[in-house]
Amino acid sequence: MFNKNYARKSNISIKMFIKEFGGSFTEHMKERLMDLEVRCFLTRKDIAYRFDLKHVEHLQYECAADGEDSVAVSSKEYAYGQFVVIEENLYFSESCLENKDIMQSPMVSTIYNALDSEGSIFDEGRNLKILNDKNIDFVVDSILSSCPEVSEAYRDIVKGMISRANNK
Repeated sequence: MFNKNYARKSNISIKMFIKEFGGSFTEHMKERLMDLEVRCFLTRKDIAYRFDLKHVEHLQYECAADGEDSVAVSSKEYAYGQFVVIEENLYFSESCLENKDIMQSPMVSTIYNALDSEGSIFDEGRNLKILNDKNIDFVVDSILSSCPEVSEAYRDIVKGMISRANNK
């Protein structure tokens, strides 16, 4: 469907995502997605229209280490969901990117399983359920309930960046 484009950004803000892909999203969907902006950003790898949602501070959580030693513990950051845009429709994926540094938040399965199957599709090895005005509130509220607030230090950094930008 899409070719690899190495000039495209692999990390983007929610605002940039809406600007690039949200042309057909309703105003309500755009507003609710923007509620994620302060805490989250999106990443994409090889597939240009598939985005994993991560916390802006890259918080690490302990988990069982990969491999044969089941006693070992490692740290990974959570992916809080995966958005996919196909033919101007927004979908929520049944799973996110997982690798040596990233694990899927338990909330992803809860959200996916609660969504209505009407409008479900299969794309590039993933089951997807369509997001619309009927379910976007549930999805965003569920993500926000599992994704931590940003720290005061992070807020101070952002506040400093904004004030410098306004002074130019």
